[in-house]
Amino acid sequence: MSSELELFLEASEKKAFDIDHRRTINYNIGQYDKKVAHGKEQFSNLELARTRAAAIKQKSIDNLEKYLVEFEAAFIKRGGKVIWAQDAEEAVKESLQIMKKANTKTVVKAKSMTTEEVNFNEELEKNGIESIETDLGEYIVQLRKEPPYHIVTPAMHLSKEDVAKTFNELKGTPADWSPEQITNYVRLQLRDRYSKAEVGVSGANFLIADVGAVAVSENEGNGLMSMAFPKVQIVIVGLEKIIPSVADLDLFWPLLATHGTGQDVTVYNTIYSGPKQPGETDGPEEMYVILLDNGRTNLLAETEQRRALSCIRCGACLNACPVYQTVGGHTYGTTYSGPIGSVITPYLKGINEFKHLSFASTLCGKCTDVCPVKIDIHKLLLLNRSDAVQKGFTTKTENWVWFFWKGAMLKRSKMDKGGSKLKNFMIKQFFKKQWGDRRDLPQVAPKSFNQMWRERKGIK
Repeated sequence: MSSELELFLEASEKKAFDIDHRRTINYNIGQYDKKVAHGKEQFSNLELARTRAAAIKQKSIDNLEKYLVEFEAAFIKRGGKVIWAQDAEEAVKESLQIMKKANTKTVVKAKSMTTEEVNFNEELEKNGIESIETDLGEYIVQLRKEPPYHIVTPAMHLSKEDVAKTFNELKGTPADWSPEQITNYVRLQLRDRYSKAEVGVSGANFLIADVGAVAVSENEGNGLMSMAFPKVQIVIVGLEKIIPSVADLDLFWPLLATHGTGQDVTVYNTIYSGPKQPGETDGPEEMYVILLDNGRTNLLAETEQRRALSCIRCGACLNACPVYQTVGGHTYGTTYSGPIGSVITPYLKGINEFKHLSFASTLCGKCTDVCPVKIDIHKLLLLNRSDAVQKGFTTKTENWVWFFWKGAMLKRSKMDKGGSKLKNFMIKQFFKKQWGDRRDLPQVAPKSFNQMWRERKGIK
């Protein structure tokens, strides 16, 4: 059993029976469901919108090299700089070189799952650079020294009382402060940092090929502030975020907003197309886009699973997933949790260590039903399971168990051999640990249905 699997099983056992955790998650996802139902009303034909979005993303992934080169050329033409990073280490290294050149002491950072993927804050801290999360949810989990719990809602696992307690213990604020008071406090804390930071960092919701621009969606204005004040901007973004045209945002922005938060459109939607141009007074002096691979081309090489690269990170599949709702985001031990995270993580971090995530699913298909770009997520999970077996990432014990199981299932005489006593022994021997301590192992009946039927009919 891999160390990652052991950690997952241990954390799952703990979270699944944490009543407070379940209450908080059920409430927050319940609120999300209400808003999404309302948000979908803006579409006269949601199914057609999803079909078109799926086709555009599929086209983008199938022609990824073409659109990335087109983006690069257009972005450079406006004075921006593009850096291609093969992995997390290279992305951080390139970022640090830019920051050292700018004598950076402080970085203000917009919400970005890609920077979480490369352990950006931790690496900057090692190099004596302060990196401050400016999204309220990200700021809260940064204070708690936790990773984001959810792709869209980093602090979904916390109640307002939990947040008040966190600020009371770490910042000395009154323990009974309301969410509004805490928000105002954070706003005052961050305001000074925006003007003093040498570098602003963000991710991107979309890369726009034809105009060479970066599109960022957010609700607090912190992303805009993080990129507006510093003289140097850095965007770290996965290769798969490319879309062909700026006109495509007319489709993707409402889909992302509705499926992500239940809004018609997010409050702030900003397009960054490079540093300030001659004659302009506002804008950064330098802007860099770091295009991150970090295993994405491994996924691109898969004929079927490459569809997962169409994901627009709305988080809808997480909110729909009964497994995610039960075990929570931190249990997965990855940047991207939930159903979509279970599909892509084995390719980003290694299929041998993370193949178990593809088995952490009921295969109910609800993740597929809610996906705005129509990714067949539950089918891709099955393909991941198959690949794990085909590539030999299964234990000898598991292989032998299924070998004998298959032999028994293919022939009635073998299936009936040994009786219930032997079968119950085998179940206890090989499946007790997987079954868990909170459930009794199933008992094989003394006689099979086949045996009882033959006796009743007098068949020998």
